[in-house]
Amino acid sequence: MSESARNLVVVVTHGIDHELSSVALTIARGGMNAGLNVSLFLSSAGVDLVRRRGTELTHVAPIDPVKTILAEIIGRGGMVWACTPCVETRGYQQADLIDGVTIAGASAMHQLIAAGAATLSF
Repeated sequence: MSESARNLVVVVTHGIDHELSSVALTIARGGMNAGLNVSLFLSSAGVDLVRRRGTELTHVAPIDPVKTILAEIIGRGGMVWACTPCVETRGYQQADLIDGVTIAGASAMHQLIAAGAATLSF
């Protein structure tokens, strides 16, 4: 991604049990296609999306599977943060999450917002 590109932070609170998680990831990928630097902040049930094997549980046709979209976002340099307290509440550890996901508090997201990032929440 270009350093001069605008930042987009997508906050995802829905998980494997809700179609909005697929919509959020599709819109995030669309932001990358539009040239934005995209970061995902997963909180609440959203952290379940990046649990190993959890990525395989959500697919809302005709949208691409969550596993495919996440791999593309991470592979293209998108940042994916999983909320620290949300991860801990579920008993997850770093090893439980897919590669490319960082367990982090909201301060990482807030730094981007303070610098002018656009935000979307699902």
